[in-house]
Amino acid sequence: MIAHLTGKILEKDTDRVVIDVGGVGYEVGIPLSTYYELGEIGADVSLRIHTHVREDAIQLFGFQTARERDLYLLLISVQGVGAKSGVTLLSGMSSDDIVLAIRSGNITKLTSIPGVGKKTAERLIVELRDKVASIETGKTGSVSLPTSDNEVVDDALSALVNLGYQKAAAEKALQQAMKEGSELTVQKLLRSSLQILAK
Repeated sequence: MIAHLTGKILEKDTDRVVIDVGGVGYEVGIPLSTYYELGEIGADVSLRIHTHVREDAIQLFGFQTARERDLYLLLISVQGVGAKSGVTLLSGMSSDDIVLAIRSGNITKLTSIPGVGKKTAERLIVELRDKVASIETGKTGSVSLPTSDNEVVDDALSALVNLGYQKAAAEKALQQAMKEGSELTVQKLLRSSLQILAK
């Protein structure tokens, strides 16, 4: 089982990265929080990996921190949360917010994430309330990506659509986020837009 990868970034997108390790390119699914922390193409990268084995595929999912990987493993242990929807959960809300929502039994907050219905939110709370206590909350700083304004908006829109939001709703939230004076980085725009969409 692959548990860790260190290499150079060959390709990157809001939901995946290809890492060159000794001439072999590994495609790794990632949440948005990890995407924010990646350098540019060609930069060194080191990710904690979860190897997900199915009958028809072997998938790799990567995380910037061990804490995020631990939370991911807890999330996918819940019935109804698959390997990809675990990544969607971590992309739709920060680790701290997920832990807080589960511990406080906040179904409304959890169902604001695309693809999370009431039953799944209830299961997450019932099954993980005690287990997430072992995952400490700790805010992590993020690196903003230097891009032109249009690229930033396009990347943010693409990320929201990939998360399952309707394009029209995502565009509206982005416009509102920009009006509210969000700093023009993909990360800040996404964070503000997700807060607007969750209301």
